[in-house]
Amino acid sequence: MTSRYRVRILIACPDRPGIIAALSDGLFRLGGNIVTADQHSEDPDQGMFFMRLEVEFPSTVRDQEVSRSLRHLGEQFGMMLRISRSDAPRRMAVFVSREDHCIKELAWQCESGEIGASIAVVISNHRDLEAWAQSAHLPYHHIPVTAATKSQAEAKAQSLLTNIDLVVLARYMQILSPAFVEAWAGHMINIHHSFLPAFIGPNPYRQAFDRGVKLIGATAHYVTADLDQGPIIEQDVQRVDHRQRVPDLKRLGRHVERMVLTRAVRWHLEDRVLVYQNRTVVFP
Repeated sequence: MTSRYRVRILIACPDRPGIIAALSDGLFRLGGNIVTADQHSEDPDQGMFFMRLEVEFPSTVRDQEVSRSLRHLGEQFGMMLRISRSDAPRRMAVFVSREDHCIKELAWQCESGEIGASIAVVISNHRDLEAWAQSAHLPYHHIPVTAATKSQAEAKAQSLLTNIDLVVLARYMQILSPAFVEAWAGHMINIHHSFLPAFIGPNPYRQAFDRGVKLIGATAHYVTADLDQGPIIEQDVQRVDHRQRVPDLKRLGRHVERMVLTRAVRWHLEDRVLVYQNRTVVFP
């Protein structure tokens, strides 16, 4: 029996008749079998079509043949295409400061197989989590950051990001330069400890307390040069009341942060997220 491998395909293009028919025919001619297919069409004013496919191919069909055929279709329909093997190993770099709840959840989910990736490097501007990282057998690099050394620190961090598929800011309390952010556009996820667009910037739990909110939340988003304004991947909330002070909000918020970040990371690594005009389409 011929072995098979699975490919994930993400598509964004102007909507028009015949897209699905052309895709199905092209994949069939290559011997592909569509395992899952999810699609979404924007409203008529936008006129965009989005699709995620998982397709199995016989091992006799080379990756290059699949890519070449799909690129040809892409030119015909003006498609943005992303093609990846589902069995390709994924490697993450995690940036962290002093808070440990997000990185520990990421590490556990990677180890348990909930997230199909490995943490290849941990970078921190503090030493607080160094002992834990060593006990978890994670390569840990302490790179202090000051206003005077910011460019050198970023250059050193960048030198450690070899063969990295995704950079995760797991409560990394530094603002990265536009050049660094641009280098990882679409491949850097941040967890912000508020329900954006509310309470952008520092101390969002204090801001939430001062406003007397009844819901706190967390937001995982792609990082852009505009602080806390990148395309949102996932959000969640936790109900609170007048009896809870700032430390209580932080304690309750940590659980939401962990879950929101790990869901966003998993969806990105499973090729479920498409970005269009600072918004995301997230396929279930």
